[in-house]
Amino acid sequence: MPSLKQGEFVGSLDCGTTSSRFLIFDKYANIVAQHQVEYPQYYPEPGWHDQDPDEIIESCDVCIDRACDALEAAGWSKDSVKVIGITNQRETAVVWSKTTGKPLCNAIVWDDTRTKNVVAHFEHKLANEGLEVQPGQFKKGAEALRELTGLPLSTYFSAMKLRWVIDHLPEVKEAHDSGDLAFGTVESWLVYRLTGGTKKNLHVCEVSNASRTLLMNLHTLEWDPVLIKFFELKPSVLPKIVSSSEVYGEIAYGALKGVKIAGLAGDQQAAMVGNKCLQEGDAKCTYGTGAFLLFCTGSDIVQSKHGLLSTVNYQNGPGAKPVYALEGSIAVAGSAIKWLRDSMDMVKTAEEVNTLAASVPDTGGIYFVTAFSGLLAPYWDPGAAGLIIGLTSYTTPAHLARATLEANAFQTREILESMKLDSKQELKNLKVDGGMTNGDMVMEILADVGGFTVVRPEMRESTALGSAILAGSAVGLFGWDIGKPESLAEVNTKGTRDFTPSMLHEEREKRWNGWRRAVERSRGWDEGIDES
Repeated sequence: MPSLKQGEFVGSLDCGTTSSRFLIFDKYANIVAQHQVEYPQYYPEPGWHDQDPDEIIESCDVCIDRACDALEAAGWSKDSVKVIGITNQRETAVVWSKTTGKPLCNAIVWDDTRTKNVVAHFEHKLANEGLEVQPGQFKKGAEALRELTGLPLSTYFSAMKLRWVIDHLPEVKEAHDSGDLAFGTVESWLVYRLTGGTKKNLHVCEVSNASRTLLMNLHTLEWDPVLIKFFELKPSVLPKIVSSSEVYGEIAYGALKGVKIAGLAGDQQAAMVGNKCLQEGDAKCTYGTGAFLLFCTGSDIVQSKHGLLSTVNYQNGPGAKPVYALEGSIAVAGSAIKWLRDSMDMVKTAEEVNTLAASVPDTGGIYFVTAFSGLLAPYWDPGAAGLIIGLTSYTTPAHLARATLEANAFQTREILESMKLDSKQELKNLKVDGGMTNGDMVMEILADVGGFTVVRPEMRESTALGSAILAGSAVGLFGWDIGKPESLAEVNTKGTRDFTPSMLHEEREKRWNGWRRAVERSRGWDEGIDES
């Protein structure tokens, strides 16, 4: 057997909602080796979504070992992996025993809605008692919470899930009351287990993930005693908040034993770093089933007045000044294409939608408001309903296909318009990733409707790349330094394509006004309807 070559690579463990992956990158962000494993999902009740924390870490262990096997099969020693980063599904809550290191229950996933009553309880408490911001001094209302956290009360965020397991599972309550309970988001659990569990007891939470819990003060980047008291928690359950780029510990076992873990970020923030959206005015959108759009606001926390969330983008090392972002979400993006395929039988494959849309020059005057489950940012209207308007005898499936792609573009523009109003910043360009970006037609429509340049890299594993960049930057690998964006100038530039607007401004604004009229007709549909 020929001897294996020694190189320099960086690894990224990407633990998503349904699968884990381990990717190994070179200095230019070429993928040298990778492996992916799906893990089970559990839905014990309507609206509930569980995962087994042990199955999550087991899937990660397999991915790391198999990716290293693939690396060696390609002729490279596994010792070439010098450091790894981790990125994860955000808001999912994990609890375990500090004594045994074992999970006390299944993890509650970010999209789980069992905590509606918990949210209602704290909404009432916030409205009637408020937050005790100073001894004996209370501040009431949702804005009081937003000022501290950047977030509204919602089933999404981790504190609601933590409160639920304490209230409903006796073993968790007992651990909480006795001081044996450890809480964390998914990267907390992965770092804890990868570094040896009870042997090291490394209990940390990265700052962008901590900013999605409702427990961290966005200004101080620390767990806020006011919030801990409000949500009736013991401080002892909480991990140490750490930056996005520093050495946290070493892997204790397996193919990469002894390799440092040095980068952590929630998935959407990691995608920002992977797209090199590191400075004020940079923006990216990840298009999947839905879409997540983040806009970098630099060192300023911008409190949105237009339905967006304020969040941490990243922190470049302990004590470094954080970089913040505004975030907006689109509920229906790629799932609208799936609807055309699976429910309407208009196409056999998702790719056919692009071909069909390209066969006509416009939508023939129709608009498709894809509000299948209401509208998110900036409207936040759960009563909005899906609507197709402007139909005539001229309308064909091709027009509907194109209107579906335009709906995605219009909603992106809506969020960006809100971000512009909140941040007082003009968009430089929009960097994109996710499965929906594979079609050129989607990108061309996005540029035309939005009136901005869309930048699409050839290698679109931006989430994994982001945590790899954070890890490499922490140890100076390849000369990377996220504090100096020019050090990343050669990262993931191969095959990058810019899509520029070709539509005339007058036509763009005419269609934009038509879209806004269509949205107004879709809003509030589920409210006040007499069904007798």
